[in-house]
Amino acid sequence: MLENKKILIGGAGVSGIGAAKLLGRAGYNATIYDGNEKLNTEDIRKQMPEGMELSFVLGDYEESLADRYDMLILSPGISVNSPLARSFYDRKKTVWGEIELASCFAKGRIAAITGTNGKTTTTALVGEIFKNYYDSVFVVGNIGIPFTSVALDTEEDSVIAAEISSFQLETTVDFHPAVSAVLNLTPDHLDRHGTMEVYGKTKLSISKKQTKDDVIVLNYDDPATRAMADQTPATPVLFSRQEDLPEGILLKDNTFVIRARGEEIPVCTTEEIRLLGSHNHENILAAIGISYYMGVPVERIRQAVMNFRAVEHRIEYVDTVDGVDYYNDSKGTNPDAAIKGIQAMVKPTILLGGGYDKKAEYGEWIDSFDGKVKYLILMGATARAIGETAKAHGFDHIIYVDTFEEAMETARGKAVPGDAVLLSPACASWGMFKNYEVRGQVFKDIVHSFGKA
Repeated sequence: MLENKKILIGGAGVSGIGAAKLLGRAGYNATIYDGNEKLNTEDIRKQMPEGMELSFVLGDYEESLADRYDMLILSPGISVNSPLARSFYDRKKTVWGEIELASCFAKGRIAAITGTNGKTTTTALVGEIFKNYYDSVFVVGNIGIPFTSVALDTEEDSVIAAEISSFQLETTVDFHPAVSAVLNLTPDHLDRHGTMEVYGKTKLSISKKQTKDDVIVLNYDDPATRAMADQTPATPVLFSRQEDLPEGILLKDNTFVIRARGEEIPVCTTEEIRLLGSHNHENILAAIGISYYMGVPVERIRQAVMNFRAVEHRIEYVDTVDGVDYYNDSKGTNPDAAIKGIQAMVKPTILLGGGYDKKAEYGEWIDSFDGKVKYLILMGATARAIGETAKAHGFDHIIYVDTFEEAMETARGKAVPGDAVLLSPACASWGMFKNYEVRGQVFKDIVHSFGKA
């Protein structure tokens, strides 16, 4: 499909470089466009496979560039409404993202997982379940390993667990997972998608090329994802933590159960797992459903679920210093995710919040404090807006700080033995940190320094 195509890659970040490497390994040449005129192109060329011809166009984008290329590989960080993307769409030219490109070359079967929250934990768990049964397993996507970096390493018998973001779904065309999943849908990235309707349709597009022979796993407890069962071409399988479903994956008297084809199959109990918080029960239900319909025997699912530990940066216990427990929930980058962080706490909590403004609403997050939060320490672009919302909702134990280090010292000063300090910002890290992983690692480094002081 790419033979004799002149290919432009939009963006010279991790995604763009990954796309270029894949094309080079597959025997294709490409051009990278990036707005940074000072980009070190030689460093990027050194990363490419031998023999690949990689050229660059840098600086302000000129629409006429689209006339010189047959297709665009668009990095997820660049909007489909950007001048770059629009110039290709307007000319009826092909626009792919990294997931579409990778799946074009990949072999085997894909389990694709999206949703506002829980994607990383669910994908990691599905990957562990797959590894407990299949020989050739790849865990890729938004979880940290670009799909493009391993697509050519897959075989016909490979299984792939892929975490897919809404940004990545915007540029899928023929992407066809054997099993897809939409875990939940709450307001997020509305600065990019504009409305919840658009955001929801983007998430559901994970199944647009599926058929009745394929499966989509959906959260019954979320009205938005439950409604998707009537909007997808795939066969829906519902999971629920709250309802006694006649068929699907459910939590029955603290036992995770599969109900399918007239059978009721117990998997394991909540007492036998190592994940903290009821939100993780939902992640486990989803992972069970995904894995079961990808052909993994129940006993292998059971073993992997029982042995699985929390993902880094998601309600991750770090250390106890001077009688205070420290938890890193840096992946709580929106209010709904941060609500789950608070709900998992069982001790009086000093909460660190704030960051980049994604145009979210914070009222429900404040209401979820439920008497657990002693102080809310706020930083970043959203600090004042969150503080005003907190006061409007009757919470006024608020401390504003200018830096992350100041937030940590303040939390340490306010906490007493028996308390918990929780980093669960309800906001993205941009503007203060490169990403939530860096923010979480800084949190952990500072906590460990407290222990050595």
